[in-house]
Amino acid sequence: MKRMLSILLSLVLLGGAATLCACDPSCQDDPAGDELADKKPVIYLYPAEPTEVSVKLDYSGDLTCTYPTYGEGWSGFTAYPDGTLIFPDGKEYYCLYWEGKRDGDYDFSKGFCVKGSDTAAFLEWALAEQGLTSREANEFIIYWLPRMEGNPYNVISFQTEAYTEGAVLGIQPNPDSLLRVFMAWYPSDEAVELEAQSFTPFERVGFTVVEWGGCELIQP
Repeated sequence: MKRMLSILLSLVLLGGAATLCACDPSCQDDPAGDELADKKPVIYLYPAEPTEVSVKLDYSGDLTCTYPTYGEGWSGFTAYPDGTLIFPDGKEYYCLYWEGKRDGDYDFSKGFCVKGSDTAAFLEWALAEQGLTSREANEFIIYWLPRMEGNPYNVISFQTEAYTEGAVLGIQPNPDSLLRVFMAWYPSDEAVELEAQSFTPFERVGFTVVEWGGCELIQP
């Protein structure tokens, strides 16, 4: 019996790994040309009271993975003040997830060059400065840190229009506060000088929507 349970567990883990690989562009062949892989943007919704919400994404590329399934949009679900999302089929989620590939460029005119060993501390500071909660920041760091901390340096720039203009969110009802944190970065063997970014304080008022994601680029 114990051996059978061990075999079943191994199969489950292998299946889970295959599913993650299928959704993560980093597991697939390198994209041709100048395609950008926008990885793991997740969307949290915090209404002041239980609210029926619909979310649509106008993305200038191809969605490679969504959860729950995007279809024609995430619609008719109920969001609760603690971030819980209940869909019409009764399933419960804590965020909306998507990934995609598109053509384009990200802006590195300002940003930061951070030693790999300092990346965790830097991200804790930078994400707090931009307005993520500890829980949201923890999930961001858990996803990106394994890709970054072993590099000599990481060149990081948090994107604004270069990201949002190619991934437009349509949310009904309209949120009172919207925060979109998107990190473009690339590993570097040497330190790179660039002008430091500054961040605008974010205040959570009323129906608040928060998104984070990122894109790893090849060193220019």
